Parts: sequence; C-alpha cells; structure tokens
Amino acid sequence: MKNNRRNFLKLTGLAGLTVTGGSILQGFAAEPANKPDLPDIGTPHKQRFNMCGYSAPKLETVRVGFIGLGQRGPGHVRNMTKMEGVEIKGLCDIRPESVQKVSKRLEGTNHHPTLYSGGKEEWKKLCDNKEIDVVFIATPWDIHVPMALYAMEKGKHVFIEVPAAVTVKECWQLVEASERTRKHCMMLENCCYDFFELLTLNMARQGYFGEIVHAEGAYIHSLLDLNFKKDGYADMWRLKDNMTRNGSLYPTHGLGPVCQVMDVNRGDKLDYLVSMSSKDFSMADKAKELAEKDEFYKPFVKDTYRGNMNTTTIRTNKGRTIMIQHDVSSPNVYSRIHKVSGTKGSALKYPLPGRIANSEKESWLTEEQVKVLEQKYQPAIVKKIGELAKEVGGHGGMDFLMDWRIIDCLRNGLPLDQDVYDAALWSVIAPLSEQSIANRSASVDIPDFTSGSWKTNKPHDILLEKGGTTKVIL
Repeated sequence: MKNNRRNFLKLTGLAGLTVTGGSILQGFAAEPANKPDLPDIGTPHKQRFNMCGYSAPKLETVRVGFIGLGQRGPGHVRNMTKMEGVEIKGLCDIRPESVQKVSKRLEGTNHHPTLYSGGKEEWKKLCDNKEIDVVFIATPWDIHVPMALYAMEKGKHVFIEVPAAVTVKECWQLVEASERTRKHCMMLENCCYDFFELLTLNMARQGYFGEIVHAEGAYIHSLLDLNFKKDGYADMWRLKDNMTRNGSLYPTHGLGPVCQVMDVNRGDKLDYLVSMSSKDFSMADKAKELAEKDEFYKPFVKDTYRGNMNTTTIRTNKGRTIMIQHDVSSPNVYSRIHKVSGTKGSALKYPLPGRIANSEKESWLTEEQVKVLEQKYQPAIVKKIGELAKEVGGHGGMDFLMDWRIIDCLRNGLPLDQDVYDAALWSVIAPLSEQSIANRSASVDIPDFTSGSWKTNKPHDILLEKGGTTKVIL
C-alpha cells in the first residue's frame, strides 16, 4: 500500500504538496464532482496498445456526429460540408434552437442528420447511433471526458475541443480507453495547423534551427467581457471555471505547436513544471460592478478569481525549456507567442508577421529573405490545401486545414497528427499548474502518458508525406 500511495502521488503530481490545515488548493477546486471512475492509477500505467502511429481501418465515407453547437461546433459542421467522402449523420445540443439553427444551414445539401436535443443525455443517443463512425465534441470542458469515454466504448473515433480533459485522472482515462478500444482520441488543437507554425515545424525537421534549446507559447486574449456575457458561454461555465480554478487553464494553443517542434512524446518528454500566477486585478472587480446593477451577477461576486497572468515553465527530459503564458482578463494585444529558439536560428510570432533569424545574421531576416525560406520550407500540406483553407476560413484557414487533414487520414487509413497521448499531455498542464501554484510554485512532475514508448515513437506526419487525396468542394 505504501508503494501504491507513492506511485499515485508521483502520477498525479501531488508528491510533497502538503499545506497545513487544509486542501492544497487553498479554496480552488482540485477535482470537479461526478467524474467517471478510473481503473486503479495507484500503480504505473501499463500500456495496452501503443496508439502513437496507429492506423485505423480505412473509412471510405466518414459518417460524423457533432455534440455541442455553441461557439465551436457549427464551424466544424460547415467544414465537413466542403469535403468529399463525408456524411453528417447527427447533430446534438441541449438547446433545441442551436440544433435547429445548424440543421437549417444543411438544407439543400446531401446531409440529412438525425437531430438530438432538449435533454441532458441526448448525446448518448447520438453515440449509440450505429450509422456514426466519428464524434466531434465541442461542449463545456468538464463534460468532454464523460462524452469521449462513452463514444469510444460505442466504437466511435473521438475528436475533442481543447482542452481534452481538466483533471489528471481524466487524462489517464482517455489514454486507457483509447488503448483498450483502439479508437482515435484526438484533441482539436487547431493552432498546430496555423501556417507559420507548420513552416517552423518543417524548418525544425530540416535542421534549420539546429538543436532546439527553448520554446514559448501563449494564449493572451482579452475575453473579460465575453466571460461575463450572459449568452457568451452556456450557463456561464467558463466564468465559473475562472472562479474556482487558479492556473494555466488553457495551455494547449501555445504548447501543442512547440511540443511538435520538439518531438515531445516522440523522442523527448515533458519532465516537470513550475507555475506562477499574478493576483486577480480585474475579474472580481468586474463581478462586483455588474452585481450592483444586475441581480444575475450576485452569485459571481467572489474575492478568489484566477489571477490575470499565469506563467508556467517546463523542462524536458533532454534539458530543453518551454514557457507557456495565459491571460484572458487583461486588455492585452492578442498573442499566442510562437517562439522556437535553437543553436543555429530562431523564429517568433507574435507580433505579426512572424520573424526568423539565424546564426549568420546579427538581426532578423528581411521580409524578402523570409519569403525565400517560405518557398523552400513550405510543407506539402500547405502547398496542397493552404489557399483553399484560407478561402473557407476559420481562424484564417487553420480550422479547415485541421478538419480536412482529419478526414483525409481517416479515409486513407493513416495515423493522425495528434494522438491520445498528446491530448492527455497538453491538457494535463492545467491541473498540474493549479497544484504548483497552490504550493507556492513548487515543481510538479509531469506524467508520462506513453509509458516509456516516447523513446521509440516516430515523429508524426503532419507535413503530408502521405495521403492528400480528399477533394475540397467549394
């Protein structure tokens, strides 16, 4: 039992996080209630089947169902109507008006989905539908995992909006279920498909930057008003998260692309992190201000909101470092900070446009020199589908590029660019950052969701060395 307890503490990152007289999270929720049980994680996870590089059987026609039609779901639905070999078979949202709105957009197309709405468990009926192969989940974060687990058990591949999970326990649940069912479980990290990120990934693969030393990413986006907007997020779920959790709650946009540059889970692994947040300078004041005018906001009046700026630093097994920042409540200029720093060169975006430097120059390359590099290092996926993706749109085209790539991989029986280990690893940074902050920024170990296979896993094929046969229909 002592060994089991020690292993549990190591896996969850709780080792040494003791605070006298109460919870280590000092008033912030560590584990949301009503989560599905996970098989014993008191012992190290034994990999059932390696999902890295896994090729599922080809699906000539990909039959898709969508759960959640609020902020993100409708965009995925639209993207699927622009591709051959796709049938939209199901639409689900607890709000009937959301389902009807998206369904109306499909009138006159070849898509005739079954509609599910009005009840809290209608999503299960969609997952039970044997005519659906793939489920997209774009719901509030705390119900991502219950839906994903149920869908995989019903034989569906699962694609989950970011973050895929909100607790350490949930991350392990996704890994265990994907390995056992041999169903894809991919997080929809669209920033991995942005054009500068793809360019720097190819440059890193070709050795332009030399050995990667350091990388940075961020999600700095002024969302204060949206978080308090009554019809911004269903049941104010995102504001409630900011009330009860203090950490880097949305790390994956910045982390995903730099992990791919560093071949994390495929030659390197994240070892441990340290996280620090500022105090809250705006959210509690905003709640008090609104509550004075509107009774609706009185339940949101609270002193302990998440701090404005979070900075989390990570060290990898190979000794490289990553900095991730998160701030959605200050009036900052939008930035996702994509920085790659190596022994021979570096790249940086934001501000725009992205800039590149190398060891032969004392300053950044000129725009003309960068254009020459773009022509040399532009990956095949951008050459093939980039302009069409920009025409369709969705965060400048990266949303469509991601959705097209998913469908093309499924139709060609190819491994996905992101697997369940990436979904778990990139998502787990949030709860681990909470644990670090709760103990005065103590270092916290990061679980190895690959169970050691990171040492032999091969880099993903996001650059389109294979596939690319799915036609776009505009």
